[in-house]
Amino acid sequence: MILLQDTLISEDIIEKNFVCNLEKCKGACCVEGSSGAPLDADEIDIIENLVDKVKPYMHEKGIELLQQHGYYEIDSDGDAVTTCLPSGECVFVNYNAIGQLQCAIQQAFHDGVVTFEKPISCHLYPIRASIVGDYTALNYHKWEICKPACSLGNELNIPIYKFLQGPLERKFGAEWYKELEELAKEYLQS
Repeated sequence: MILLQDTLISEDIIEKNFVCNLEKCKGACCVEGSSGAPLDADEIDIIENLVDKVKPYMHEKGIELLQQHGYYEIDSDGDAVTTCLPSGECVFVNYNAIGQLQCAIQQAFHDGVVTFEKPISCHLYPIRASIVGDYTALNYHKWEICKPACSLGNELNIPIYKFLQGPLERKFGAEWYKELEELAKEYLQS
């Protein structure tokens, strides 16, 4: 692990390449898994305030689930996560014209309807953040469904931390990211 301010960063985030390949995976990370997307405490209030604006972007099954069970639940670990349909899809998922999953919140953001892009856990993926004592640990979540992203990342030679520059800056700030770039450069040269 590499220490940067109050974060512990897995070397994989610097060493491994990754670029989402929606043409191949169709957004499977919005369906697969044991529970929904993890939500930070402040995101619950943010989503509460924008959910009505996002509904027009949601699939009708998601809207039904939203009305019956809300947009988040507590998982078996005691964490707040987005509610999921019995088939696994996140409550906020919708399908585009070519069958790829897309996030209703993110689509509303791109259309200028809301100012919140999507939960940070989704934005940072395949990085998973967890609290370890006084630190935030950033680890690479390697998953079979992301093999096309690994292949495309290798083809384009883009490491995870560069692919996720925007989300990392959103979570930790631009100065933090500049420090990460320097640390990564030093690490790769050693």
